Order: sequence, then structure tokens, then C-alpha cells
Amino acid sequence: MDIIDLLKDKLEEKDILLNEDMSKHTSFKTGGKADIFVKINDIEKLKHVIKISKEENIPLFILGNGSNILVTDKGISGITCQINITKFDVDNKGEDIFVTCGSGNKLSEISQKLLKLEIEGFEFASGIPGSVGGAIKMNAGAYGKEMKDIVFSTTYIDFDCNIHKINLEDHRFEYRHSIFSDKKYIILESTFKLKKGEKSEIEKKIKEYASLRKEKQPYDKPSAGSTFKRGSDYITAKLIEECGLKGRRVGGAVVSEKHSGFIVNEHNASSQDILDLIEIIKNEVYNKTGKKIELEIEIVGK
Repeated sequence: MDIIDLLKDKLEEKDILLNEDMSKHTSFKTGGKADIFVKINDIEKLKHVIKISKEENIPLFILGNGSNILVTDKGISGITCQINITKFDVDNKGEDIFVTCGSGNKLSEISQKLLKLEIEGFEFASGIPGSVGGAIKMNAGAYGKEMKDIVFSTTYIDFDCNIHKINLEDHRFEYRHSIFSDKKYIILESTFKLKKGEKSEIEKKIKEYASLRKEKQPYDKPSAGSTFKRGSDYITAKLIEECGLKGRRVGGAVVSEKHSGFIVNEHNASSQDILDLIEIIKNEVYNKTGKKIELEIEIVGK
């Protein structure tokens, strides 16, 4: 309770939750409880939480939209901090248009705002169910484009509460990876370099991508998107299907019949169901093909 009192110095009571069920905050709809769950919508409050975490030696986990993680059934120790910092600024500079968004802005909402403004280049991200912070961290992408193709700069805060701004090269973007995958930095905002387009063409692309997702991916059931990364010389979903794993089930967790790269929560799955199914897939694919497939999702918790 001492920690709660310290948090209340800067945070509103409604934004501090105890023993919060993480299934409410993840797209898998599974996971145990977070000891302390706080919602942050500005930098000063974030600095306050970082300071308490550091001074009191309490673990701090940063959460975005919860769309690419699996929280264990035992939950998360310490403080779980959901970043809801939002921003949407547009700066026209000749042919280039610089759009700055907060780390808490959802990609789908940004794409709709850009559509209205007739700004193109963000369409590929329109159906990615995440926020800016998570997308930058993992260099999210779809349909041949990634964040690295449109990012101009990112502003972040470190655990000494110092704020930094980096350019594109400093992100060290790779496939589903960035400097933020390795460093304990918290993304505050990112600026995207885009350009003027025709509304009809932008809308056409967004609708086309939405149609493809609906046709090929199981978005009618809780999941965290693609469970595994693609390989350098193979398509992971194809390997899983060739190994006869489509439809394989552990408890309420199932390898999607629609897209074998997805594990879905079909019927009240636990996180352990999903973890057990992941191990079965990894082992069978390795035993039958010699390929070691890697997770794209992040496993979090005790």
C-alpha cells in the first residue's frame, strides 16, 4: 500500500488498479493478474512511475495495446504501465508530410485520419491491431511494407527519465526487431514521413487489405496475430501446415484452420494451453523439417 500512496502523488486513483486481470488488456484474452496496473496519459506521470519503480526496486512492465503478447497465467509482478499517450500533428514541408503520433495512438485510427486528410503511405498498417509504440518496437509490417519504410524519427524516455530523439538509422530496424527490442527505452512518440495522395486510391488500398485479412486470417477469434516469425528461407505457416498441425488443439487453444501461422483462443483457453501448443508446434516442425521456428509474440509474466 505504500507504493499505492506514492503513485497517488501524481496519478488519479481511477488510473491505479490492483490485481488487474490481464485478459482484459490482451488480444489473446488470457493471462493472470497484474499486481499493480496503471494507466498513463502524459510524460510527467510516466516519469513519476519510472522514479518509483527505480527507487523502490519494483519491476516495471510497459504495455501498449496488448496485441502482440502472451501474459502467463501467473500474471505480472510489480507495476504494469499501460501507455495511453496520444498525439496527432501534421506538418507539411513541400512534397513531404510529417505526421507525429503518440505511442498510444492506435494504427487503425491513424489510418482513418490520414485517409480524411488524403495522406498516403500508411495504408499497410491500417489493419494491424496495435499502437504506435508496439509497432515501432517490433517494426510491424504487412503486405511488403514495414515501419522502417515510413519512420522519420522517434522520441523516447530512458529509465533515468532522460528524453532522447533518434533518426531512422538509429532505430536499427530489422525484421520484427528494433533498438527498442533490446533496450529498456519507453517510446513516447514517432514521426512518419508520408506524402499527399488521392483519397480514392488510399481508400481502395485500405479496403483491399481489410478484405485480404478477413479472407485469409482468423480475426473472428482472439489471437495475437502471427504467432511465429517467418524464416529466412521458408514460410513458417506452410511448414506448420505441412507437418499436419492445422487444427491441433491443447485445451481451448487451436492452430487456426484458416491460417496455420495463427494460434487462436477458441474456447476459454488458458495461457498455459497456448504455451503448451507452441511447444508442440516447435518440436514437431523441428523433428520433421530440421527448422527451428521462432516466436513473433512476446511472452510476459511470472
